[in-house]
Amino acid sequence: MSHSTFDVTADGEPAADVLVVGLSSPGFAGVTATDYLTRHLPSEAVGHVSPAEFPTITPFAEGRPRNPTRIYDIEDTALAAVVGELFVPVPAAPAFVDSLLSWVEEAGISEIVVPYGIPFPHGPEEHDVFTVATDAFREHRLEGSGFDGLRGGVLDGPVGELVARSMNGAAPPTGALLTPVHSPGPDLEAAIRLVDALESLYGVDVDEGELRRQSRELQEYYATLADRMNAIEEGSRDYPEDRSYM
Repeated sequence: MSHSTFDVTADGEPAADVLVVGLSSPGFAGVTATDYLTRHLPSEAVGHVSPAEFPTITPFAEGRPRNPTRIYDIEDTALAAVVGELFVPVPAAPAFVDSLLSWVEEAGISEIVVPYGIPFPHGPEEHDVFTVATDAFREHRLEGSGFDGLRGGVLDGPVGELVARSMNGAAPPTGALLTPVHSPGPDLEAAIRLVDALESLYGVDVDEGELRRQSRELQEYYATLADRMNAIEEGSRDYPEDRSYM
């Protein structure tokens, strides 16, 4: 068994059966989607995960610091959520999952879902949400849902560790909701797809207006930036190369 380098501090146990695990990864789609749920549905912070022997970060907003990996109870739903702003590298994944699953057992969580973005090659028609799930998760949650299994690949890090533990009977039924992302991100369109998927599977209703507005603004920003870069590149062709100041 790996030596735990993470501590879970819980102020209370959520009245929830399902844990949504939103983790930082390229594109930040999963953590963005999960954080959006906790901010737009009535939620209460009930704990956090701290690295005991691992470099950490201290996020802040409006001058107020917060723990990088937070646990929430989403009130009046079957959901609790982990919002992980601290990136957990592959070598630390077993220790992170050890600590998280110890808390999951104490809290009586019976299902785990991981919304996650992966920067795999894809065409415009593949901007969708796919699944990788254990048999128990698939039979209980995905029958008739319309979500297709991802054809092939490899899951690593905490999401791979969680699915593997579940597959071998050492974790509750677990499923990953996977969508292609454009890294480095943030890919807010991918986050919207994951929010939609969670709404569909778990019967929650989230006002996506803020996230869609932010996505439009980000797309407009990058389009303007690309136009400026093209204009600079084209304009530079009109002048001879001048090395007099080198």
